[in-house]
Amino acid sequence: MPAVDPLAALGEDNVRTEIAGFPEVSEVEAIRHFTRLSTWNYAIDLGMYPLGSCTMKYNPRINEVVARLEGLAWAHPYQPESLSQGAMEVIARLESALCEITGLDAVTLQPAAGAHGELTGILLVRAFLEGQGNPRRKILVPDSAHGTNPRRPALRAMLCRIFAPTIRA
Repeated sequence: MPAVDPLAALGEDNVRTEIAGFPEVSEVEAIRHFTRLSTWNYAIDLGMYPLGSCTMKYNPRINEVVARLEGLAWAHPYQPESLSQGAMEVIARLESALCEITGLDAVTLQPAAGAHGELTGILLVRAFLEGQGNPRRKILVPDSAHGTNPRRPALRAMLCRIFAPTIRA
């Protein structure tokens, strides 16, 4: 960047030579101050998120980098198919890798999170157990199953009765 003369760029009325009441501290004191402040922010670098969206408990840094790639960051569900082929290839490769890792014939990336993902998991377990000839009729769900929403266990029980009548919460 070329050097800029603040007086010429902003005008004399908008440039200060000193800030009234500004504390004088050494470089080490300033570094220690901001390092201390940074430890007050909870971050994935300091531990797992204890509550909140089920999808936000752990997102590796590489995921954040990939999500910010221009081709993915600006993708939109209503954009033409011709502009979605890169994202579709990423999805297809992820599905293929997950099938290989888990040994499953197919996977789904569709459940959004939270109750939607929980119901999908319950239905997958039910289908597996029925396929093994060993279906279950009960699911034990602790009150603490979802700490951010005390109604979640009751809602989950209702969903189980509606969508999976052979399963009871």
